[in-house]
Amino acid sequence: MKPLLLDNQDTTTLAELGRASLQIVHDLKNQINGLKLYATFLRKRMERSERPLDERETVAKLISGLDRAAGDMTTLVRLGRPVELRRSRADLSKIVESAIGKSSGLLPYELSFNLDSNSDSFEGEFDVQAMTEALEAVTEGAVGLSRTRNDTLALSVHLRQNSSNGSPTAILEWTGITITDGTDPFHSLNGSAGLRLALAAKIIEAHQGSTEQEPDRLRVRLPLKQGL
Repeated sequence: MKPLLLDNQDTTTLAELGRASLQIVHDLKNQINGLKLYATFLRKRMERSERPLDERETVAKLISGLDRAAGDMTTLVRLGRPVELRRSRADLSKIVESAIGKSSGLLPYELSFNLDSNSDSFEGEFDVQAMTEALEAVTEGAVGLSRTRNDTLALSVHLRQNSSNGSPTAILEWTGITITDGTDPFHSLNGSAGLRLALAAKIIEAHQGSTEQEPDRLRVRLPLKQGL
């Protein structure tokens, strides 16, 4: 998806359009939730009347699709708002383990997590809930880019000194993927996974981190506390 370009960009007009879009998305989400209520009511009536299995499965798929659409719209609204963080001192390696654990139950193969044993500490100031959500989204996005459904996705965490200011930086890499079209998965807004990756990038950037991609890997850099 290519960004919209205006010959003469009016920042005030763009800001008003953004606010209006958020309100439209909010209203559409309310309508979708209303449709979900009707569909749920219909499913319960069909179960009581013992309707054919294929009809009940169709309604269940409809409800699932409405859930996904509502979730995507929630993500869109969050993308349009500033990220508010509640930071506390936390061990990034524990956050990564939690994020992988939440993702692995939904995947058809096991993920591997490799921690750099030569690093002293991965402690920093993080919003644990927000960072867990972000790294879970990156993990699931990487799985969607994995070469085959039978590969093991290798997630490795490394710590190194930043040469520019000497501050310790955590580097997380998701390897075993293939990006063939040169796009940035963190800013493509391509489908549900793309929306979640964009929100993940926004959360990471709010932590003064950054996201990168190469043809065979996704990378996240996050600042750590010095001298812990």
